[in-house]
Amino acid sequence: MGLILNLETATTNCSVCLAKDGNLIAIRENNTPNYSHAEQLHVFIQECLHEAKCSPNDLDAIAVSKGPGSYTGLRIGVSAAKGLCFALDVPLISIATLESMASQLNLKERGYIIPVLDARRMEVYSAVFDSHLNEIRETQAEIIEEYSFHEYLKNNKVHFLGSGADKIRSTLGHVNADFDIQCVPSSREMARLSHGKFKSRDFEDVAYFEPYYLKDFMVTKKK
Repeated sequence: MGLILNLETATTNCSVCLAKDGNLIAIRENNTPNYSHAEQLHVFIQECLHEAKCSPNDLDAIAVSKGPGSYTGLRIGVSAAKGLCFALDVPLISIATLESMASQLNLKERGYIIPVLDARRMEVYSAVFDSHLNEIRETQAEIIEEYSFHEYLKNNKVHFLGSGADKIRSTLGHVNADFDIQCVPSSREMARLSHGKFKSRDFEDVAYFEPYYLKDFMVTKKK
């Protein structure tokens, strides 16, 4: 038995869900370009617990989306998750953001799923999964060029998901490419993944865990 609180703050979508044995029982999320995580995250946590008629002490674990993604968003989510783990003395589970995104697509045929998050300029964060959601290329930060992902597009349908898909669509004109730019990471898909890690006791060290930023934080000055 496992009652897990899942937190997703890696992008503009502030998403919280409560799941028991991998089954969703409550969810709250709001996708706004203004990054409402600091204001809404703890409110959503309270609302999910209230809907499920649970208290924080009923939780068996906290799961958090570990990145890559927004530096500030990841810090907020991970800080909240670690604080809850310390206070409740429950384990911390981390879920790869791009794996969670890939889980939104259920392929019926052979092909590849490539979740892509927008980074700076023509750069994206991406990973490659097969139709069974096995990761066949690890997460990378890469600059999109004319022949990006050519080895996957050559003989297979490739589904690009996420905010970075628009950059790829404007650069690649391949007939095998399919795009969903509306896809955002959600705690909904984290429920099954976190339950799997809970059963196998795949936990993080709460004291030392850090988000997977992939790139250094960049500060830009206003003009």
